[in-house]
Amino acid sequence: MCARTYLVVPLLAMFLLSLAGTVNAQDSVKVGEPAPDFTLPAATKDSIIRAGVRLADRVGHNNVILAFYPADWSGGCTKQMCTIRDNFASLSDLGAEILAISGDYVFSHREWANHYDLQFTLLSDHNHAVAKAYQSYNPQSGMNRRTIYVVDVTGKVAYIDRAYDPGSELSFNQLKTALERIKK
Repeated sequence: MCARTYLVVPLLAMFLLSLAGTVNAQDSVKVGEPAPDFTLPAATKDSIIRAGVRLADRVGHNNVILAFYPADWSGGCTKQMCTIRDNFASLSDLGAEILAISGDYVFSHREWANHYDLQFTLLSDHNHAVAKAYQSYNPQSGMNRRTIYVVDVTGKVAYIDRAYDPGSELSFNQLKTALERIKK
């Protein structure tokens, strides 16, 4: 094999890997369409759910908030999850269940949820497959983007905020308004 082949093959492989993380516009999740199903290992402040939580098992009972966030223990993510914690009762009154999703392992989730007394389930999407399916993965940082999806009781996406701002009362109020519209 010539020296050029040794250079071209790795460059071609890097190019193909970079394409694997891209999502075409026609592939993006849209309001009114069925939410992509998934099963992920999970944790609460009290336990680790190794068998995982499946979205399809939650659909039909409540509206489900999928709260994607970059990482446990970071300032912005702690603010985002503590805002949800502090408003947990009002979100529950609107018929919502919260599933928070990051790439952290369940052991970190359990400790973080326990430390901040988070009453909802944290899902571990360590390979970011679910985040990628929901266009909530940032390949530059290798972490999830801060996005919010609401899946209604029929399993369809009812609301999307792809730029959720944990410091913005407007972002949270828009989420509550969306839940009020679809309250069962």
